[in-house]
Amino acid sequence: MTQSISHTREQRRVLAGTVVGTSIEWYDFFIYAQAAGVVLGPLFFAPAGETVAQIVAWASLGISFLFRPLGAIVAGHLGDRLGRKRMLVMTLLLMGIATALIGALPTYAQIGMAAPALLVLLRVSQGFSAGGEWGGAALMSVEHAPEGKRGFFGAYPQIGVPVGMILATATMWAITTTLTEEQFLSWGWRIPFIFSIALIAIGYAIRRAVEESPVFKELQERKGESSAPLKTLFKRNAKEVLLAALIFIANNAAGYLLIAFFSAYATRPVEAGGLGLERPPVLLATTLASFGWLGFTLFGGIISDRIGRVRTFQIGYGLIAIWAIPMWFLIDTGNIVMYFLALFLLTVGLGLSYGPQAALYAEMFPADIRYSGVSIGYAIGAILGGAFAPMIAELVFGKTGASWSIGVYILVVTIVSLVAVSLVKSKDNAPLNKTTADSHI
Repeated sequence: MTQSISHTREQRRVLAGTVVGTSIEWYDFFIYAQAAGVVLGPLFFAPAGETVAQIVAWASLGISFLFRPLGAIVAGHLGDRLGRKRMLVMTLLLMGIATALIGALPTYAQIGMAAPALLVLLRVSQGFSAGGEWGGAALMSVEHAPEGKRGFFGAYPQIGVPVGMILATATMWAITTTLTEEQFLSWGWRIPFIFSIALIAIGYAIRRAVEESPVFKELQERKGESSAPLKTLFKRNAKEVLLAALIFIANNAAGYLLIAFFSAYATRPVEAGGLGLERPPVLLATTLASFGWLGFTLFGGIISDRIGRVRTFQIGYGLIAIWAIPMWFLIDTGNIVMYFLALFLLTVGLGLSYGPQAALYAEMFPADIRYSGVSIGYAIGAILGGAFAPMIAELVFGKTGASWSIGVYILVVTIVSLVAVSLVKSKDNAPLNKTTADSHI
C-alpha cells in the first residue's frame, strides 16, 4: 500500500514538473511573440520603415525556429544517453536567461544596429532551448504514465502551451491596462520579460525534485542505450521523423496565429488594414480563449486513451479545416464578443490535435532513440508550421487585402497534416521499453 501511494505522489510530481516547466518555457516564447506584434518593430527595426519593420519583427520570431532542430539534436542525443531529467533542467535555465536578457536590451535608438543583432542572438538561444524542451517534458510524462492513461499524462506538457499563453497574455493585459501607451512603449514592455526570472526559479525547484523516467532507468540497467542514437534514428526511423514533422505543421501554424497574429491584426489601426480595436479587451479575449485551448487539449489527451491517438487527431484537424475560413468573417465584424467566439471555436480543433501528440510521438519511436526522434520531428514541424506563420499571414493579407485568404493558407496546411497523421500505424498503449535492437530481432 505504501508503495502505491509513493508511486502516486511521484506521478503527481512528474505532472507538476512537466506542466509547470513547459508553461514557463512557453510563457517566455509567447511574451516575445506578443511583443513582436506590438513594440519590437518600432523599437528595434525602425530604420526599415513601419511596414517592413513589422514584417522583420515577425521574421525575428521565426528565426529562432530555425535553431530548434539544432537544440533538438543536441538535447535529444544527450537525453537518450544521459537522461530526460538533466535536459529538462538545462533547457529551462537557458530559455529563462535569454528571456530576462531581452527585457534588459537597449533599443536601436540607444545603441544602433547592435540592438537588433543582440535581440536576434537571444532569440536563437530561445529557439535552441525550446528545441530540446518539449521532447524531454513529453517523454517524462508519457513514460511515467500508468496503463491506459498515456494520453492523459501526455496531455500535461501540452497544456503548458495554453497555460503559458494565458500567463503571457494576462501579464500583457495587466500592464497595458495599468500603464499609459507612452509608458508601455518606453519601458513597460520590459516587465513581462524580466518577470520570467521568478517563474524560472519556481520551475527549476519543481523539476529538480522529479525522478528520472522509469523507461530510461531500465535502459541504463540493460545497458541498452545507443552509442550513436542520431545515426540509428535516421537509418531506421527517418519515415517516422518526417511524419512527426508533417503531423505538427497545421497545429503549430494555426496556434501561432492565435498566439501572435490575431491580436496584432485586431489592434492595428483601420487605416493600416486592421480592425482598430483597443488592446486591453483584445488581450483579455485572447486570454479567455486560451482557457478553451487548455481544456480541449486536456480533453484530447483523455479521449485519445479511449478512441485512439490517430482518430482524435483526425477529428481535431477536421474541425480546424472546417473553421479556417469562416472564422475570419466573425473576426472582421470588429465586435469583441465575435472576436472571442472565433478564437474560442478554433481552440476546439487545436486542443484535439495537440492533446494526444506526446503519446502518439512516444509510441512512434523505440526507447533508445525516442528523445531524439520526438524532439527532431517536433522541431522540424515547428519550422514548417509556426516559424513564419504570422509573417506568411501578413504577406498573404497584404497581397490579397482579404483576411479570409489567410484561412485558405491554414486550410492547405491542415490537409497536409491530416493526411500525414492518417498514415501513422496506430500503436496505442504498446510497450514503451522496446529498443531498436528489440524491434529488429
